[in-house]
Amino acid sequence: MVNIYSKLLTNPKNMDIINTSIPDLLIIQNRFFKDERGFFMEHYNKKQLSEQGINIDFCQDNLSKSSYGVIRGLHYQLDPHSQTKLVSVIVGNVWDVAVDLRKGSPTFGQWFGIELSDENKTHFLIPKGFAHGFSVLSETAIFSYKCDQYYDPSLERGIRFDDPALAIDWHIPADKAIVSGKDRVHPILNQAEMNFTY
Repeated sequence: MVNIYSKLLTNPKNMDIINTSIPDLLIIQNRFFKDERGFFMEHYNKKQLSEQGINIDFCQDNLSKSSYGVIRGLHYQLDPHSQTKLVSVIVGNVWDVAVDLRKGSPTFGQWFGIELSDENKTHFLIPKGFAHGFSVLSETAIFSYKCDQYYDPSLERGIRFDDPALAIDWHIPADKAIVSGKDRVHPILNQAEMNFTY
């Protein structure tokens, strides 16, 4: 499990922004307020992100529901409609992974993984030029992601979730993994179409 963060920036308001070992991949830890009734939190605050230098014009929100063992990914959309994604978990917990596909990046082909859950209420900001996927670790999970470009099926691409060169640990036993037929036939990294530069 990758969990070494290079820097912690504390926001005096309602979020902490954590840099990961891959430049531009950010963990956003929202603060929440809990009592005997439940909890309250700001799930998304564009102004506070902007004050931290994160200026993204999100235009589409997506939700997916999956059961234990489901692996979705690795997905991305080519330029000129590549997508920045802000992902989080509403119910359950998942292992979320992003792979750097930016040619010229010192971390090209490297991946970073983080557990997202309804308990830690963490967001993961995945910029353009990354492939994304997740596996479901709980009985069920409802996964949320905001996108700054609309879905364009003509530009949709993917990389095999089990590419041996990436060697991603999905935290799911092989005999329990549930993967769509579409995701099983994506090319491996060194054969995949991509047009991102660092």
